[in-house]
This record gives sequence, structure tokens and C-alpha cells, in this order.
Amino acid sequence: MSPLLKLSAINLDCPDPLALAAFYQQATGLEPHPESDADFAGLTGEHGLFIGFQRVDDHRAPSWPDQTVPQQLHICFDTDEDLDEAEARLLELGAGKPEHQPQADRWRVLTDPAGHPFCILRS
Repeated sequence: MSPLLKLSAINLDCPDPLALAAFYQQATGLEPHPESDADFAGLTGEHGLFIGFQRVDDHRAPSWPDQTVPQQLHICFDTDEDLDEAEARLLELGAGKPEHQPQADRWRVLTDPAGHPFCILRS
């Protein structure tokens, strides 16, 4: 039986769509969507996967690992680099690193500039 649904897009709320799109573009190499603007920006990946960033006034960044403001979702990325090297590059791009790291030898939890948690894993 073929799947009923195919993942086509992931959208993140944030205070500054163009800035968050630039962070993820630099981190992933995905292509900026030509119709991106200050209210909604996007990146296009392989096989048509789209990551969108939409402006939300009064955006409250998730507070990971505590759930005062729930994370609501997180994204995981594989990397061919050493985790320390990948982490260092992402921190230079503006990522944050929460103190709590559940299994730092296997994956790292970072936060994007808008506070959304994401993980990097060694491929």
C-alpha cells in the first residue's frame, strides 16, 4: 500500500523570517525561495521539501529542556562532520547551546536564533 501523505513542508513561527531563513540556509545549503519576504521566508530542499519561517508578533521562544514554553517541534539534521566541528560552525552562525545535553556523545541539542531546538547527529 502506498503512503497516503508525503511530507512537503515544515513551517516555524519566529520574530524575523528572513534572519531565520538565512541561518538555516547557511547551515544547510538549501536554496532560498524567491518570494521570501519579511512576513514569510522559505528554503527549498531536495525532492521539493520546503522549510518555511513565518512572522509571529510576540513570538515566545521555546524553553528547552523545561517546558515553560513548550518546544512544539524540533528538527534533526545528520552531519558527516565530527559533532564538535559541526557544533562549532553552527554556533558561529548564531545557534545557541542549552546546558542540558542528554547524550552529547551521540547527538547535540542546539537552538536556532529564534530559540527552536534542533539536533545534529553524526551520519
